[in-house]
Amino acid sequence: MLSTIVLLVQLLFTFIIGVYFFGMLKEKSVTKDAVKTQSKREMEKLNKLRQIRLTKPLTEKTRPTSFDEIMGQQQGIRALKAALCGTNPQHVIIYGPPGVGKTAAARLVLEEAKKSLLSPFGAEARFIETDATTMRFDERNIADPLIGSVHDPIYQGAGAYGPAGIPQPKPGAVTKANGGILFIDEIGELHPIQMNKLLKVLEDRKVFLESAYYNMDDTNIPRHIRDIFDNGLPADFRLIGATTRSPEEIPSAIRSRCVEVFFKDLDIEQLKKIAENAAAKGGFSLCRGVCDYIARYSQNGRDAVNMVQIAGSVAMVEGRTNVTLEDAQWVAETGKYSPRMQHDVSGEWEIGCVNGLAVTGTSGGVLMEIEADISEGSGIELCGITQQETIESGNRKLCRMSTAKASVQNAILLLYKFFHVDIRHKHVHINIPGGMPVDGPSAGTAILCALYSAATGKPIDSHIAMTGEVSMTGKVKPVGGVYAKIEAAQNAGAEKVFIPADNWQETFAHFSVQVVAVDRITTLMQEVFQPQTAILGADSMMSASPSEGLPS
Repeated sequence: MLSTIVLLVQLLFTFIIGVYFFGMLKEKSVTKDAVKTQSKREMEKLNKLRQIRLTKPLTEKTRPTSFDEIMGQQQGIRALKAALCGTNPQHVIIYGPPGVGKTAAARLVLEEAKKSLLSPFGAEARFIETDATTMRFDERNIADPLIGSVHDPIYQGAGAYGPAGIPQPKPGAVTKANGGILFIDEIGELHPIQMNKLLKVLEDRKVFLESAYYNMDDTNIPRHIRDIFDNGLPADFRLIGATTRSPEEIPSAIRSRCVEVFFKDLDIEQLKKIAENAAAKGGFSLCRGVCDYIARYSQNGRDAVNMVQIAGSVAMVEGRTNVTLEDAQWVAETGKYSPRMQHDVSGEWEIGCVNGLAVTGTSGGVLMEIEADISEGSGIELCGITQQETIESGNRKLCRMSTAKASVQNAILLLYKFFHVDIRHKHVHINIPGGMPVDGPSAGTAILCALYSAATGKPIDSHIAMTGEVSMTGKVKPVGGVYAKIEAAQNAGAEKVFIPADNWQETFAHFSVQVVAVDRITTLMQEVFQPQTAILGADSMMSASPSEGLPS
């Protein structure tokens, strides 16, 4: 009897357990079917979404596919190839304004390197593109899309190893770029913590991850995870950082590890070509004067393409394929586009007016007028010149008098010392029209010539442009950005450019404008004013006493 009861109880428990597992299997089957049904519905929605496509934006159609399509950056592209297409590719930082082809050039240079037998980049080398402005990370190392992170078992997303208490490493962009290029746009915006981590990766060429849940003695940890924690993730890549900032704003630690390449502003002719190309790919025809107008109101290639696209859309909405000047003017007005600062030489001889040269942005050049007037009275009045500047270096902030104002004071003394033109007790007015504040000693030669012209009434040929710092001993000292300055003078229609002798390079010979190197102000003045007066040469002037100088 007892055995019968025990048997019945066992049968009852077996039945209950069987019903339980049967229910679980049935529930699992129902869940699986429901998942399949839901997945099928979602796939249908996804396929419908993929079938809906708009036309490509004009900016995408005009994206350069070869180096020839990147306008005005031949020097920068050559430097980029030299840094990355050889046997020992280097890390690179590309400086330049937006919309001039930095990203396109970076993509193309990797493809160029793959074709080279000398390059270590293989056919499978990848171009991993990131943006520092959106590269967010967790300071607790839960997530870091740039360097990589570890998903510990306690965190959501730990993966299949989470229930087993095994930390799971997640590779970042530096590992995905292994063997290829890691491109970081706006690298100057990278968080300091990430920047320091990146510097360590560049040194080690691998990434070491840490986790409190990793125990090297735990035999349950898979072999590949143990290898990652012990030996690190590979991160042997070449960095290309792009930025619109100036070099001084980029940490010196990253700059010291990179070759610095400079892309310059586009000139009017290059912007016209971009506008013409955009119109052709967009199916528009530009009426007379439209291309010139768009180029004048575009600050970069992206502006030119956008203006063409909007103006072309206006025309198409009205049933036209031709873009008129009125369409372009409407776009400039509604889009609040400002005309480019562009000064061309006038072709006349003027008193107290000379063409100076300056650098804008990281590597762009500009020709600017420097006007001088001398009248009765006293004092120095400056317009268009920065009279005080603030320099920040770390936690220090220094305020100093403008070096451009110092150039005016030096010029006044040099005129008296070398040429016996005494305006020390006169009212001196210097003006640089155009609305661009000017600072720096490189305007010294131009200020000197403008003041001499205003004081003596001797005009200056407007086809002349110049740059250079002047010293109290009469020397013309070297300055920066000379190549860009010569290029700006050539584009503005100048015929002769005076530069410091120490800045001379053989590469300047290919310019159509005549480049004249001078080492002393007496040589400069003789070249500039020789058509009107005989000025003593440099040797005789240096040996002359003050009474033997140039008469006023």
